[in-house]
Amino acid sequence: MNDVINLCEKFYNQKVISLEEFKFLFNLKDAKDLHEYARKLSLKNFGNKIYIRGLIEISTYCKNNCYYCGLRNANENVNRVRLTKEEIISRVQYAKSFNINTIVLQGGEDDFYDIDYLEEIIKGIKEVHKDTALTLSLGERSVDDLERLKNIGADRYLLRHETNSKIHYEKLHPKSMSFDNRISTIFKLKEMGFQTGCGMMIGSPFQTIENLYEDLNLILKLKPQMVGIGPFIPNKDTPFRDYPAGKLEDVLKILSIVRIANEKILLPATTALGSIHKTGRELGILAGANVLMPNLGEEKIRKNYTLYNNKIGTQIENSDDYIGLSDKLKKIGYEISTSRGDYNRKKEKDV
Repeated sequence: MNDVINLCEKFYNQKVISLEEFKFLFNLKDAKDLHEYARKLSLKNFGNKIYIRGLIEISTYCKNNCYYCGLRNANENVNRVRLTKEEIISRVQYAKSFNINTIVLQGGEDDFYDIDYLEEIIKGIKEVHKDTALTLSLGERSVDDLERLKNIGADRYLLRHETNSKIHYEKLHPKSMSFDNRISTIFKLKEMGFQTGCGMMIGSPFQTIENLYEDLNLILKLKPQMVGIGPFIPNKDTPFRDYPAGKLEDVLKILSIVRIANEKILLPATTALGSIHKTGRELGILAGANVLMPNLGEEKIRKNYTLYNNKIGTQIENSDDYIGLSDKLKKIGYEISTSRGDYNRKKEKDV
């Protein structure tokens, strides 16, 4: 057994890894053994089935000014559009026509969608599609709002932490945004009973390998059900327009490391990964990912939801981003699962 496999085995069993051990894995020039170890864990828990989340973007408005995001409030070049309740419910019905049983509603932090309006939307979805898992990715909300969303019927909540370093966080966000509030909100989501997702960008400006190690330790402490991991990709209308994109190989290594940290975690091969490499999502699956999130949103949103440059799925017909995935998966020995893909706590290791 070689050094990589030995270290993977140690980390898998003990759920503890030193900074030097983490650096060893992250700096591998040839990470095939790391990816293979992670992929076997994914196959062990999910077989060759890939869970699908139908992504419906609902708004390009955002009150925040994150320095990396194309939807930032200060960007005057974004076409600001949002979906009505009726349009959102219609898109959910469209996703259901493909037998997609998990829906993700994603948008900028848009106060237009106050808690009362969100209640109308969620109830409208759940009245018709009771067994469909509903995931929200709508940014930071008050504790009262989050508790209400849970009681209304939201099943999951995604809130990317972006970085587990306060110093790094403050280099990526304006002073009006709070690192402490972001992290505490993520933990509160878990306490409320949401299937909770966090996540980070790999290769974001000013990021160090120590930052990534801190991210891993957050995941080990939080024990989220989902982690969204993708590369930083610059947007031409942001302060970070001239920074280089994150590297494919770095994202793949972090995906594998996170899979080893929790073999049952729901781990997407993200749209951003597919945007930096034509087979990025497939490579993500081969590195241990088990979720895909095809864009099933309205065209008026899809073409304007420009978080970063050259985002895939912005110009194609809605169905193409989903239908094309089946053939792509077959080529690497996988297939689409039509189940909700809930996190499985059975026989969960105590991490």
